[in-house]
Amino acid sequence: MKKTFGLASAFILAAGLAAGCSSNGTSSEQKENKDTLDIYTTIYPLEDFAKKVGGEYVNVKSVYPPNVEAHTYEPSSKTMAEISDSDAFIYSGVGVEGFADKAVNTLKNSNVKIVKAGEGIALLSREEEGEHDDHAHEEEHEHGEAEGHDHHHDHGDHDPHVWLDPVLAEKMAENIKDQLVKLDPEHEKTFTKNYESLKKDLEQLDKDFKQTVDKADKKEILVSHAAYGYWEKRYGIKQISVLGLSPTEEPSQKQLENIVKTAKEHNIKYVIFESNVSSKISEIIKKEIGAESLTMKNLESVTKEDIESGKDYTTIMKENLTVLKKALSNK
Repeated sequence: MKKTFGLASAFILAAGLAAGCSSNGTSSEQKENKDTLDIYTTIYPLEDFAKKVGGEYVNVKSVYPPNVEAHTYEPSSKTMAEISDSDAFIYSGVGVEGFADKAVNTLKNSNVKIVKAGEGIALLSREEEGEHDDHAHEEEHEHGEAEGHDHHHDHGDHDPHVWLDPVLAEKMAENIKDQLVKLDPEHEKTFTKNYESLKKDLEQLDKDFKQTVDKADKKEILVSHAAYGYWEKRYGIKQISVLGLSPTEEPSQKQLENIVKTAKEHNIKYVIFESNVSSKISEIIKKEIGAESLTMKNLESVTKEDIESGKDYTTIMKENLTVLKKALSNK
């Protein structure tokens, strides 16, 4: 069941936070006496990076339950109260968390440090990545105007899926490291050492992606959700997407016809679905072109199975790379 953080809850929480700030400083004193930093995060990469960089000096928890769809999830007022009593709240700041702006505004009344992990990252615009591929972009614009419908309401004009690019993920990890150092300067050497180790893993991942795409039979992939614009820019693939930047952005009938036509032109043999996003429309297209299904993980959240098996950002991205390699093959 989706938890909700409505306007009324926000006012109640704001009042509670104000009262908490005047309770003889008990909360602040407890924080000063702790050996570890209590940190809340949103999307999975931020949780993983914070744990790896902070090591034994952090206690990290994501606000997202396993396998959640990050675009629509909203935390409960209880969760928000717990965040307000922590040392830091780390979110992407790039537009993927629907509740973030409202939550951050409420948390200003507490002592929690607000961290934008995506600070300093230039986001791709829809024009740069040609969402839904070039074949559908113009028609999509006309369709939206004709029906008076804002087809792009969820993310504005920018792609928020920066964490899927290992190079940009490295920047997010660096931002987290810098904030941990500010919160706990005594352990700066440990945080820096841990970050450098993570950085090497991300650099190797970047090399692996480049080599895989360079050796591929084709560059086009058919995906259910337009989450891979940064792979287009970094590695030269071309995503043909059924849904938009948000899984709620569905194509028109004309766009569906163009997607099927383009997929057949490029001899697409696979449709890439995501573990936390379901799409009946994508299933229809799969049957129409006679394709097989593949599954990627967009890493907004992870499954219970992934957690129990000890997988992390790097191992899951390697699994994604294996899927991408198959999707780019003519076999």
